[in-house]
Amino acid sequence: MRALTSLFPLLLAAGVLLAGNGLQGTLITLRAEAERFSPELIGAMGTGYFAGFMLSTLISAKMVRAVGHIRAFSALAAIVAAGMLAFILWVNPYWWIALRFVAGFGFAGLFMVIESWLNDSTDNTDRGKVLSIYRIVDLGFVTGGQLLLPLIGIDGFVLFIVTAMFLGLSLVPISLGDRTNPKPPKAAKFDLAVVWKISPIACLGCIVIGMTNSSFRLVGPLFASRLGLDTANVAYFMSMGIIGGAVLQYPLGWMSDQFGRRKILVGTTFGATMAGLFLSLFASSDQTALLAGAFAFGAFSLPLYSLSAAHANDRAGEGQYVLLASGLMFFFSLGATVGPTVAASVMARFGTSAFFTYISIIHGSFVIATLWRMFVSASPSQEARSKFTMLLRTSPALFKMARKTKTGLVDKSERDH
Repeated sequence: MRALTSLFPLLLAAGVLLAGNGLQGTLITLRAEAERFSPELIGAMGTGYFAGFMLSTLISAKMVRAVGHIRAFSALAAIVAAGMLAFILWVNPYWWIALRFVAGFGFAGLFMVIESWLNDSTDNTDRGKVLSIYRIVDLGFVTGGQLLLPLIGIDGFVLFIVTAMFLGLSLVPISLGDRTNPKPPKAAKFDLAVVWKISPIACLGCIVIGMTNSSFRLVGPLFASRLGLDTANVAYFMSMGIIGGAVLQYPLGWMSDQFGRRKILVGTTFGATMAGLFLSLFASSDQTALLAGAFAFGAFSLPLYSLSAAHANDRAGEGQYVLLASGLMFFFSLGATVGPTVAASVMARFGTSAFFTYISIIHGSFVIATLWRMFVSASPSQEARSKFTMLLRTSPALFKMARKTKTGLVDKSERDH
């Protein structure tokens, strides 16, 4: 319990940061729509965010090794807070795309700092509790951030200032908490060819999930707005997707432990495909159907990253787990840089309902690819499967923490450094 108490400032900083992150994505999409930016440019803002995110995954760990966790966090939090205020200076789509790139870079680095700090500061006896609390903080603060939208509204620049305040205030618990700076993260091997060889379907799955989930998160508010929803109901729409993803994570993970990863991957991706088609065909006629569809879509689509990662881990050898986590995060980011722009362009050309049709086509293609891999490649035995790990973030540090929780072991690649 004492260890958990000492981590309170870090978890509080994470919560405040996550609230700001959850709020800014939906806010910027809705405000860009209100400013009459084209769907293609709104999609490009999402692409800019994940392009920055992908770059940060390659270099942010070097920053932490150079200056330490506290200084790296302070610098990145100041950058994202200033970037949020910079949206006010010039209402121009290309300026906003550049700022979204900065935000993606900063948030990816911040999540890495927080999650590697948690991993380093927790021993095996408390690791499961800390991981569970972090998941609750993640879900609760992200959902709470969304609900500020109807309370404040998107008119004017008040909500931009409130979001920047959240991001700036995340520095307070980090700066005042009575904690020593943890050890910097070890340098990790990065070889995408090896990661692909371990599990092509997991790599492909992460690209697909990056394309679809990033589109839902960053273009989904535009879809809901163009169906005629007001700001409050757009926030509820996005929140239902987040809550749905949390509800089915563990049941689907347990089923994959028992019946095989790829079978559950196929079933879950098929469920996401059907939910997308439902939203495409029926959501415009009824608001209740829209919210139910968002819940179902989140329930089936958000756990796909965890299922893909679990499938890859079953095939990984000793010493490959950190490499695998980094590689899968890169493939996710690669898909996420493409997804929002394509989704917005499809919606602009073929109409609002085409947004989820596009997502369903991507998910359906992954179902076919997974079935083909099941035909040409045998699954690991149940004894060879690792335990399912729920991943709400794509940080390798969080994966290492979760893996230690499940096994009580440290990956060989960590011991060798």
